[in-house]
Amino acid sequence: MDTEHYITEQQVAKITALSLSKLRSDRHLCKGIPYHKIERTVRYRVNDIEKFMAEHRIEPVARS
Repeated sequence: MDTEHYITEQQVAKITALSLSKLRSDRHLCKGIPYHKIERTVRYRVNDIEKFMAEHRIEPVARS
């Protein structure tokens, strides 16, 4: 069985350099990184964070 890893919004903010208020605003607007909410606890799946970061990757193109 493959175990999924979940982290807090504070940890996500540190990893992504997004503020807590940005993460909270995104959740309120139903956008951004997918999350899980159990009562008042919010958790993000590490795989979802990695996917989000990969989707926002910019590859600079050398100009000649």
